[in-house]
Amino acid sequence: MIIQKYFNYSFKKNNYEEDFFVNHTNQNAYEISILENFDQNIFLFGPKKSGKSFLINLWKNINNAVVYKNNFSEIIKSKYNIAIDDALTSIDQEKLFHIINHCKLYNLKIYLTSSIDLNNNNFKIKDLRSRLRSFYYLNIKIPDDEMCKMFMTKLFSKKQIVIKNKEIFDYIFNRVNRTYFDIYLFIEKIDKLSLEKKRQLTIPLIREIL
Repeated sequence: MIIQKYFNYSFKKNNYEEDFFVNHTNQNAYEISILENFDQNIFLFGPKKSGKSFLINLWKNINNAVVYKNNFSEIIKSKYNIAIDDALTSIDQEKLFHIINHCKLYNLKIYLTSSIDLNNNNFKIKDLRSRLRSFYYLNIKIPDDEMCKMFMTKLFSKKQIVIKNKEIFDYIFNRVNRTYFDIYLFIEKIDKLSLEKKRQLTIPLIREIL
């Protein structure tokens, strides 16, 4: 990782992927997601770009589950555990209700993720809300400063953006909003602008984005 030598983090790395980092903001969600004998249905709420898709994929592999991808007819006929990413927006509520009932009938497990909290969603089917409230609720919290720095480090590495000194990193960190999604968008802009201008990342270049 290009910029890692500038920083001394004590983050816990998981055994599944090198660039997914765990601290108190996501530790419970991570540890529950990888339990092999956890028999409850799971609803994972977290901000956009916080790693929900990564965690549901871990759970899918551990629990031999199928992923919902507009394949309602196939899923409702199967006897496999089910994973649905962005469950409150990617699937019709009636279909979701039927899938949950299907899992209950055949004693299957289901893992749902969402960037919308249950309390903030408009449920047309009242029984669906009560079904979801019976799930084991996991929450990825908003990132603290440590997690923001690690998320930035990961994105810079993936984009192969060279950070020549800590001053540049700190300049960005002190000005970007402390959310996963805002950090993601900001670094996307940095990457696009540096490619367009064919320039290395410098503070003057960053000022063009701010």
